[in-house]
Amino acid sequence: MTAVQRPTVEEPAPPAWSRRPTNLAKAVTEELVRRIVRGDYPPGSALPAEHALCATFSVSRTVIREAVKVLQEKGLVQIRQGSGTAVLPSTSWNLLDELVLAATIDDDATLGILDDLVVTRRLLESDMAGVAARVADEDAVGRMRELVDRMDALVDDPESYHEHDRAFHDTVMRASGNRIARAVVRSLEGQVINTARYMGRSERSMCEASNRGHRRILERIAAGDPEGAAEAMFAHITEAWLVRRGATGDPDRLAR
Repeated sequence: MTAVQRPTVEEPAPPAWSRRPTNLAKAVTEELVRRIVRGDYPPGSALPAEHALCATFSVSRTVIREAVKVLQEKGLVQIRQGSGTAVLPSTSWNLLDELVLAATIDDDATLGILDDLVVTRRLLESDMAGVAARVADEDAVGRMRELVDRMDALVDDPESYHEHDRAFHDTVMRASGNRIARAVVRSLEGQVINTARYMGRSERSMCEASNRGHRRILERIAAGDPEGAAEAMFAHITEAWLVRRGATGDPDRLAR
């Protein structure tokens, strides 16, 4: 019985590195992630053979093998002895991985992947806000109030405002006691916090509107109103993202 032959693809040009990277395996991995995500190597195709990749990147087989092993760990390929390395569909990719998520965001002109990230964050943070309204102690509520009051004075300083903004959300998450949900949100946010497509514009009016949302969340948590706190967080995250994302993409993706 002969092995199943997968379609191969023409090898793209070598990477446009301005100078040879110090960590070759890491650099090759990053470039292969980008090529797989943007479709240079389509799902179901065979990744170019070792010798071809060695030639493309001007590296040893050891470097290529290390990079391909990392790709498999990220869910982008499957190494099969005797039949080459198969490129897997996007449903297999680990989108919580920093490299995979960054490449997917860069390749997505519709902002759909960021919409999905916001929906995930909104789901988790809304639940945590509701729990915080039930269990937050006076110290936690006091810290939230300090941050909201401070943000009112920082609307002309976007960088400091956003630092306090993140601290407010983290205080709510900590108050909920849900360490897993907080870890997921922090991981997702940490990977896109410096992405211009996620952060959007920073203007005084936007900061002012954002902090009105924070104050509504604070008021509902302080009042011990779980449903109101969850609704306030849901509305705040949705409205803030719709403003930041502008007219790009399909806002109906956020409808729930």
